[in-house]
Amino acid sequence: MQSDTNREISRKRGETLREYTTEYRTAKVEIPKGRDPDCIARYEAQKEKLLTLLGGTVADWDNWNWQMQNRIDDPERLGQILTLDAEERRQIAQVGEQYRWAITPYYLALIDPEDRLDPIRLLSIPTVQEMGAAGEEDPMDEEHTNPAGIITRRYPDRLILNVTNACAMFCRHCQRRRRIGGKDRDVSRAVLDESLDYIRQSPEIRDVLVTGGDALALPNGELDYILSSLREIPTVEVIRIGTRTLATLPMRIDDEFLEIVKKYHPIYLNTHFNTPRELTPEAVAACTRLANVGVPLGNQMVLLEGINNDKYVVQCLNHEMMLARVRPYYIFHAKSVKGTLHFGTSIDDGLEIMAHLRGRTSGMAIPTYILNAPGGLGKIPLLPNYIVERDEETVTLQTWEGRKVQYPNRPKR
Repeated sequence: MQSDTNREISRKRGETLREYTTEYRTAKVEIPKGRDPDCIARYEAQKEKLLTLLGGTVADWDNWNWQMQNRIDDPERLGQILTLDAEERRQIAQVGEQYRWAITPYYLALIDPEDRLDPIRLLSIPTVQEMGAAGEEDPMDEEHTNPAGIITRRYPDRLILNVTNACAMFCRHCQRRRRIGGKDRDVSRAVLDESLDYIRQSPEIRDVLVTGGDALALPNGELDYILSSLREIPTVEVIRIGTRTLATLPMRIDDEFLEIVKKYHPIYLNTHFNTPRELTPEAVAACTRLANVGVPLGNQMVLLEGINNDKYVVQCLNHEMMLARVRPYYIFHAKSVKGTLHFGTSIDDGLEIMAHLRGRTSGMAIPTYILNAPGGLGKIPLLPNYIVERDEETVTLQTWEGRKVQYPNRPKR
């Protein structure tokens, strides 16, 4: 039985640990979340406005094909939903001549029409900042990691299939904006088959990521062909799907797609939530439907100035995702893509977030902070330095609270 003294020590420690949560719990109240009543009410009002404008029904709204066919890509139409002055409309049109943009009615309905700094607006609506000349078209050097068809290969045992340039919404920080062009283009069957042949002839490839663009912009029938073809290759063990539709078009997770997925397990899905505002009831329902058919879900957030380069926002986002059964997987340091540098943050921002998360939330809610090496040389994990000093005998470490402890460098036998 624990003594009164030990119990008192434990209680005091508990009080100290509670104090570590105070700032976050206070900040969390002020962080808008997609499931907040005021966010839901605004969404419903904007949804009704959009359905009237587009001549749609509630059944149409829940149909992902209707959403794709009715993407907003015109400044004048956009100005009927959001408050835009004449200069903003001119700038959106100017940027649109160089960099394509489009947004689903669903995702547009999430934007506060009066807030020019709304994170969802910044993620989806062009600004004149995109016209800057700094940056690179292809910082990942993907054009030189394309051995066949639509493949990108940077690692020994895995590769990417870029099956389309289409997306439900074209993110303003997109790393592949050079491929977007002026219209949706799905890969031809001949080019896809060339890519599949390369995989068949490469027995070391055990893991394939199907992405784009957005893999789920493809029709279900084409996805079925791709997944079945990959599953027929004996050396392919794991199939992954990359998609942002859980955030931008959650109605894409329809019954037909779920039936397809169930045939080809193990299927993993990585999505892309950047702000707690994107975790709406509809998005959570889409995540739940996937999890319920056995699809493990991971998230790849991009660290973006003015969107999520805040330790409390990231902590809140990760907690909201965990509630939706999505595992925070990566935080990507934003790449130096031309037209996107206004979203760039310092590496120090990312390290501060990682240092804050460690110890203040569970390991399940802590992603890996990743910087992609220039030239397509692969992912580099970045961590705060927890090793303070070391020699042959002893390593001095720093805990998440900043306490220094010594530990043997090797076991003493």
